[in-house]
Amino acid sequence: MTDVVLIEGLAVEAVIGVFDWEREVTQRLLVDLEMAWDNRVPAASDNVADALDYAAVSDRVGRCLQELEPQLLETAAEEVARMLQQEFGVGWLRLTLRKPGAVPAANSVGVRIERGRRT
Repeated sequence: MTDVVLIEGLAVEAVIGVFDWEREVTQRLLVDLEMAWDNRVPAASDNVADALDYAAVSDRVGRCLQELEPQLLETAAEEVARMLQQEFGVGWLRLTLRKPGAVPAANSVGVRIERGRRT
């Protein structure tokens, strides 16, 4: 299957970081997701119940990051990926998590992970 559902540039305000001051404020994180999903079923039925609900996914990703309050982007990315696979049945995903402004000379820093098997 090569179908993919995309969510790009999802902005989430969350506590993240290793410095004391970072534990007291929220910072903007940007999430890009590519998730394998068989789009033939919702395409044939034209029924949203058959589709991967990107609004629900976006909401859940935001809540996950806000509740987690991780120190590291790596921890955040792994937890979001695990949650998506368990709660939404996403077999394969590519997740990019960026932290704008973390390094003054760069637009953002981040991590990109792939989990699962793309079939």
